[in-house]
Amino acid sequence: MRLLDTRTGEFVLINNPEEVEYAILSHVWSRAVREQFYQDLADIQKEAQRWRESYPKWAPQPDAVLEVASGKVREACRYARCEGFHYPWIDSCYIDKSSSSELSEAISSMYNWYSHAAVCHAFLEDVGDPAGDLEASRASQWFTRAWTLQGPIAPRVVVFLFATWEMIGAKDGLAGVIEGTTGVPTAVLTRVQPLSSINVARRLSWAVRRKTTRVEDEAYTLMGISGVDVPTICGERRLAFGRLQEEILKLVPDPSLPVW
Repeated sequence: MRLLDTRTGEFVLINNPEEVEYAILSHVWSRAVREQFYQDLADIQKEAQRWRESYPKWAPQPDAVLEVASGKVREACRYARCEGFHYPWIDSCYIDKSSSSELSEAISSMYNWYSHAAVCHAFLEDVGDPAGDLEASRASQWFTRAWTLQGPIAPRVVVFLFATWEMIGAKDGLAGVIEGTTGVPTAVLTRVQPLSSINVARRLSWAVRRKTTRVEDEAYTLMGISGVDVPTICGERRLAFGRLQEEILKLVPDPSLPVW
């Protein structure tokens, strides 16, 4: 797992996420502004290092990388640091997607990474009124994307944020609203009832109306929630969901599983 140290702006590789306190950002990739990717940040880090080596007298400050990072990355790091976390994780720019093995590992591990996070910051970028509340934010795209479904389920603590990076509220206090929007029971959201006690078909139903950019992600986003793992195959499209069902049926024979 790759994290970013907000004190230095440098990436840090973590072998055991459960031993590190980190914040995780749950967000929808922007269509209006290009997301910053891993290579973008890596290039900024290399340029900062080059300046340190070539011009030590005018070397950039340790956090100079964050100063030229995208607004979302910079504010996510700032918010995490203000809450006392040195290490945030952002899916859009912490995974080297040019490496198929790294991408596959990240997809398979993502639910666990969410569950081990000390806090999940759910950033509703399309909700900009700090005078509102989560009830008024239910139309956010965050509630319609498949990859964000694990956001309110896996982490113990979830904090919802407006586009202004001001706090809407925490998951436990907003569980009723979240249940009404997602279908996930309040008891599951608040850890009173374990996810494993919920019928698998019902768990899969929470994603029925959610959207993905890639068809195969319909299956990959449900691996952690369904409790099974399938190898990722780029471009397999709907075959991925069939393989997911096969793995689920090996563990829990359930004829009520949806056929998508």
